[in-house]
Amino acid sequence: MIEFIDVEKSYSVGTHALAGVSMQIEDGEFVFLIGPSGSGKSTIIKLISGELRPTAGTVHVNGYTLEHIRKKEIPYLRRTVGVVFQDFRLIESKTVYDNVAFAMRVIGATTKEIRSRVPYVLELVGLESKAHRKPTELSGGEQQRLAIARALVNNPSTIIADEPTGNLDPARSFEIMALLQEINNLGTTVLVVTHDMNLVKQFNKRVIAIDNGLIVNDSACIAPRATQPAPEIPEEAPVAEEAPVAEDEPVAEEAPVAEEAPSVSEETDEDASYEEK
Repeated sequence: MIEFIDVEKSYSVGTHALAGVSMQIEDGEFVFLIGPSGSGKSTIIKLISGELRPTAGTVHVNGYTLEHIRKKEIPYLRRTVGVVFQDFRLIESKTVYDNVAFAMRVIGATTKEIRSRVPYVLELVGLESKAHRKPTELSGGEQQRLAIARALVNNPSTIIADEPTGNLDPARSFEIMALLQEINNLGTTVLVVTHDMNLVKQFNKRVIAIDNGLIVNDSACIAPRATQPAPEIPEEAPVAEEAPVAEDEPVAEEAPVAEEAPSVSEETDEDASYEEK
């Protein structure tokens, strides 16, 4: 679970990135975080991954309390949070297989564990046939899938995808979101940071909107896609011939799906891209 309670974050240059953010993301949720440039999105990512500590307030991430976390505990926190970076951060000199295996080696995984886990993750993201290719031989969508595989390989309970479709065309963008949906269906919490509202509207997910360091809206969902079929209403059981025909009872209407709030989009210059720890 991810929980922010009245979180504030200020930088030494005098920038106030967060001004009292409170939110809670339950295990297994799929959430979009949206907001304009400079709104505080990157700061939230850095707080969740343990790169920053809050100036005030409380941050809980997967059992760790960030304002009190010890330095030696941070690597263990990061094993529970996989980050998919906007610029991919792939190692061009290594193969697809070795890019993913490298993420396991740095946490001390054995050769046997690597040989078992890496092929499974590559198959999950559809790159099993590209295992011996270099990143430069892949398309943009395939590079993004590789970045997701690397974030996923250590079996984190949470995946954060920072603008995962920013460099992709609409078709490839939808494929990446469908992959993240599949990962979420397996039980992983997914937080997608984006400014692409056209993409957000295609998925019936919770949307948290941030602006000027404050949560300005937190909704259950946005209107579902028009292509999504309506739920089928079960047929009524036939009435026995001998029994008198009772008057039809009205069918209860389904509760309307809560509409997602409108959104906003992106982060401050103080939230420069951060290094993968």
